[in-house]
Amino acid sequence: MTTATFPGRAMTCLGAVAALVLGLAACGGSGDSPEGGGPVTLTVTAWSLAKTPEFNALFTAFEKANPDIKIKPVDILADDYPDKVTTMLAGGDRSDVITLKTLTDYARHSSRGQLLDITPVIKSADTSNLAGLDAYDVGGTYFAMPFRQDFWLLYYNKKYFEEAGVAPPDALTWDAYAALAKKLTKGEGTKKVYGTYHHTWRSVVQAIAAAQTGGDQLSGDYGFMTDQYTLGLDLQKSGAAMDFGTATAQQADYRSTFESGATAMMPMGTWYVSGILKANREGASDVEWGLAPMPQRPGATGVTTFGAPTAFAVNKRSEHAEAAKKFVAFAASKAGAEAVAGVGVVPALQTPEITDLYFAQKGMPADPLSKKAFAPDKVELEMPVDEKSSDVDTILAEEHELIMVGDKSVADGLKSMSDRVKSEVLN
Repeated sequence: MTTATFPGRAMTCLGAVAALVLGLAACGGSGDSPEGGGPVTLTVTAWSLAKTPEFNALFTAFEKANPDIKIKPVDILADDYPDKVTTMLAGGDRSDVITLKTLTDYARHSSRGQLLDITPVIKSADTSNLAGLDAYDVGGTYFAMPFRQDFWLLYYNKKYFEEAGVAPPDALTWDAYAALAKKLTKGEGTKKVYGTYHHTWRSVVQAIAAAQTGGDQLSGDYGFMTDQYTLGLDLQKSGAAMDFGTATAQQADYRSTFESGATAMMPMGTWYVSGILKANREGASDVEWGLAPMPQRPGATGVTTFGAPTAFAVNKRSEHAEAAKKFVAFAASKAGAEAVAGVGVVPALQTPEITDLYFAQKGMPADPLSKKAFAPDKVELEMPVDEKSSDVDTILAEEHELIMVGDKSVADGLKSMSDRVKSEVLN
């Protein structure tokens, strides 16, 4: 594995990740019309613009560097985004740049021939320091370039820890984490504070289990998930975590759950840093928060978590392909990384200077534990990139819900996952 530098130590990135730093020549900025026929308007798909500040930051920086290219965002609700983009591309949509929210989306759209080959853009660039690039390598061909690199860690409410007289959550095993969640749970009804909050996404259980056990989510054998499901269900039963059915029915928002002080801890991705910074800055939340490494399995050495890059791709049907390539390259460049880091989002381009800029954000916790949380020893892919990933993901998500609401036991749910993946996808 290759590593990207974070304060004080090396962070091991996704898989055997290659890295990429784009020179200024790849970033555009000449002011010349890329299409040779006057100003260009690029349409770029994005989700929930009001809550994802990196998009507007990138758009503004790119337009400043390329005055003859204007960005017109296609704003889509975050929860609807994968399905909406899938429908759009299947229907021949001509949006120029497609934001790939997950590697599953990348596998889906690249395998269907919907994305433009941008290998020449990548091959002509200096390949150092861009985390996540290897995840987009399809037999030596690239259809996307990462601009963000997220991984999961633990957010916690410092006030609740101080009131309970317990130390910050450093070097926790999962058992210690569960015990701490129960200890921190207090109150009733609308005033209840949960010890922790597990969002409804399957990755909260399945991806971390795969990362920390070496399990393969595409294999059709899912016994490696047993411990994480047992822990999650026990936290629900004890009342230390919000019930999955309640969270689903109420469409619980992890942001408001943490920002309102309704939970003492929350495993979540680094993308949320920008959200809590914004909420505190605007007075929507007064939570004093910190970061800690993800809990680990007993006997683990080092910190293993999971994550994934986020990338831009060029729609194969784009009418402004050259301008779209310029934007994709800019987003992965030093200028793009500075724009992203400047709003509290972890860029794919990782250098000491970019990291210093990231931690210089007003309101960013600067304590040693928070900085330690940004230096995991290993970050595994949230979901492997494969033509089968999308179909397997659908099955795993469906069975995850049935287990978490109690319609199936852990054993029966994992058996059903295995049977369905093997019969519906692998065979």
